[in-house]
Amino acid sequence: MAHPEADVAPDHSSHASLGAGAMLATFLADPPAIPEAVIEDARRSILDGLGSLLAGSLEPQAQMIQQVVRGLGQSGDATVFSAGASSAAGAALANGVATHILELDDIHKGSTIHAAAPVIPAALAVAEREHLGGPAFLRAVVLGYEAALRIGEAVNPSHYRHWHPTGTVATFGAAAAAGHLLTLGASQMLDALGSAGTQAAGLWEFNASGAMSKTLHPGKAAMNGVLSADLARLGFTGAATILEGPRGFFAATTAHSEPGRVTDRLGEIWKVSENGYKLYSCCGHTHTAIDAVLGLRSEHGWTAEWLLEHLREVRLLTYAPGWEIVSERWPVTPYQAKFSLSYVVSVALLEGAVGLTQFGAERFGPDGVRDAGLASLLKRVRPAVSEDLTTMYPAAWPARVEIELQDGQVLRASGDFPRGNQENPVSTAALEDKFRGLVEPRLGRAVTEVALDLVRHLERVADLSVACTELNTLILRHLGEQA
Repeated sequence: MAHPEADVAPDHSSHASLGAGAMLATFLADPPAIPEAVIEDARRSILDGLGSLLAGSLEPQAQMIQQVVRGLGQSGDATVFSAGASSAAGAALANGVATHILELDDIHKGSTIHAAAPVIPAALAVAEREHLGGPAFLRAVVLGYEAALRIGEAVNPSHYRHWHPTGTVATFGAAAAAGHLLTLGASQMLDALGSAGTQAAGLWEFNASGAMSKTLHPGKAAMNGVLSADLARLGFTGAATILEGPRGFFAATTAHSEPGRVTDRLGEIWKVSENGYKLYSCCGHTHTAIDAVLGLRSEHGWTAEWLLEHLREVRLLTYAPGWEIVSERWPVTPYQAKFSLSYVVSVALLEGAVGLTQFGAERFGPDGVRDAGLASLLKRVRPAVSEDLTTMYPAAWPARVEIELQDGQVLRASGDFPRGNQENPVSTAALEDKFRGLVEPRLGRAVTEVALDLVRHLERVADLSVACTELNTLILRHLGEQA
């Protein structure tokens, strides 16, 4: 007996009339000239993403994936940083995982997507395999962000309840970036988006146990994007209405979608220019609160000793979708601590920093935080959800903080946008400082400066395969000398 849907053959002859997905595919296949300022914003995103990638490539999770991808393809077409080379799909997977591990990769507030981890490794892997240069790579990154962030805005915030959009939505962005580099036509690009959408995955359940799955999400998104584009180039068809169809991505993964966001002012507003950058090594939903307490600490000159003696209570208000991700009150692992609003605010107050040091494994044990002072302060933190703040999300990521002292004095601070967001920006020089702070302690000054120079002068790079191979050779030499 025939399957009910088998009687109707898919029609790929009228892509242009199919709606948001087809309109996006047409744009991606033949975009207008990209303004120079937008190219510069893409460079900033690449700078920030590459720093997280290189530093994260030495983490145990990254090394597990690197070991796996050695068997996924022996072609050696693309660089696996800190671990040689693999197929383009394998390199995209490994580098995508590495970019996300340290929780310092970028964030776009409207879509809640860390686009660098899926999009940049996918684009870089295909650019290397095809022996393309820096200008093509920069354009592909712009277009990958365009697809990912626009579709993310169309499904946010209800998509976020169960789905991790960096794994789901960003699969479309990785396919768009790879597809542009392969010069797919509009029909082929739509096929690539169709194949990407049917592979899109990433559930938040990993957070219940602090499993490693979160870092797998962007890696698989990058890998699946490359696979989707490669298949489309060969004529492999994908669902033409993958976004808006009755059993498509919107219907399946969100309670309320806004398809118009996919095409709103397409070619006029460039989403990579809305990108945000993380300055703290933890979930982005905690960053506005961290900014607020660091501001109070600096303003009043508090020390850890003074706070432990004089602080009575810290009251935090946040928004519901963010709280669902950062509600861990008593972390027992570094990973849980990165998703604990209570912990990151406590450590920010006591130590004046929320970097990699604050999430060292030695700080945690089976009973929680080992440091007695930090554990004491953690008990004084009172987080809560505010309906008013929830209505502001995702256009804003607000936080309100009240610190009550033992003498009854109450000090307040608040913010709607964390530092690094478009509304509260950081300079390129600050991003380069962040890059150096991440990469130099792990891979040395020579690697750091060569990588920075590569990003600064991408337009001059004729073949990214040569440039990335040279950079990785330097990395492997450094690691060999340190062994």
